[in-house]
Amino acid sequence: MNKITIVGLGYVGLPVACLCVEKGMDVFGVDIDNNKLEKLKEGISPIDDPSLNSVVKKTKGKIKLTNKVEEAAKTSSIVVVCVPTPVDKNHLPDLNPLKNACESIALGLQENTLVIIESTIFPGTVDEIICPILKKANVNFLLAHCPERIDPGNKKYGVSNIPRVVAGINKESTQKAAEFYRKIISAEITELSSVKAAEATKIMENTFRDVNIAFMNEMAMSFDKSGIDILEVIRGASTKPFSFMPHYPGIGVGGHCIPVDPYYLIEKAKQVGFSHKFLSLAREINDNMPTYAIGLLETELEKQGKQIKNSNIGILGVSYKADVDDMRESPSLKIIDILTNKKANLFIFDPWIKSKSNVGTLNEVLEKSDYVILVTDHKEFKKMDLSELKKNNVSIVIDGRNCLDSSAIKNLEITYKGIGRY
Repeated sequence: MNKITIVGLGYVGLPVACLCVEKGMDVFGVDIDNNKLEKLKEGISPIDDPSLNSVVKKTKGKIKLTNKVEEAAKTSSIVVVCVPTPVDKNHLPDLNPLKNACESIALGLQENTLVIIESTIFPGTVDEIICPILKKANVNFLLAHCPERIDPGNKKYGVSNIPRVVAGINKESTQKAAEFYRKIISAEITELSSVKAAEATKIMENTFRDVNIAFMNEMAMSFDKSGIDILEVIRGASTKPFSFMPHYPGIGVGGHCIPVDPYYLIEKAKQVGFSHKFLSLAREINDNMPTYAIGLLETELEKQGKQIKNSNIGILGVSYKADVDDMRESPSLKIIDILTNKKANLFIFDPWIKSKSNVGTLNEVLEKSDYVILVTDHKEFKKMDLSELKKNNVSIVIDGRNCLDSSAIKNLEITYKGIGRY
């Protein structure tokens, strides 16, 4: 069990590879991105995360890095697959990265190797797609699924202490996979009775969040019409010690999980003859929030006899969540696209993703903008000196994360609009 191959060195695979090294295992790290491999060889994390930066530095030279899946698989008793499973432009699951990885693994698969799929997949993927691919190797193998639970930027829960669920195509696969995770993780490992149940677990976790966020977004839009501050309502409802779990509205849902996983469940359900109307509606509501937020700006501009065309608009944040450099499925992408099509002049700044910024500092954004839309609640934005808004003649603030002091902004005689907040 001491020779491990991790396929895919992104937000999921890289922390797992580093953890296995820390536990004394012989680790191959495989990725098709040669630039990423070069950075890792230098002890530099390709992901800008403070905790991961230090771990990668510590494990420099201890992970055998390669872009050849087949060769790594030949030497390992366990192969863990952590490649992306996105959706395409039509929101249909794209399993090509996973299929390609497994095709390569099959070329080097050895007798009794345990293959673990950590990538997010819909129920039936292991049995119907992965298993037939691996059978091409004509050797006996074990196969299990352990859905990843990485939360980028989470300082409390990381790969080493998040509880996991696991299930395999047979009892031996389940037991061997559970044994592996118990060696590297200091949290509970729950063995489920079927691999389909494990596949469904991750999708249900994130769909639960998507549905509840959609509920809050709809309530925010409703309360906006009634002049009710949704944050105050949530604070009140949260005093109930049971049956209420606070979720919060916002300018949109991003990341690789929440806006993606429901589509996997929706599509699989269609294949077995069921239509997820509730989940589809939640996706529709959350996908519409960038448009709704821009509508808030347009409404305020109309009151001033102005329009978005040729206006100077500052965009604060590109990443999908605070204090990470991850822009996967970020609502900022849609915000920027819509405003560009409306012929606005955009000044974009994200301190975590400088490559996607067209200005160098927060001050420069404020200097050049008449109106500001906060998309990401980075600490730099939450702590900014609000008087700078007034000093630079910013007249409208759209707070897409409800994280700014609305009273302080309004006291500066600046129009403030949050998502369901005044």
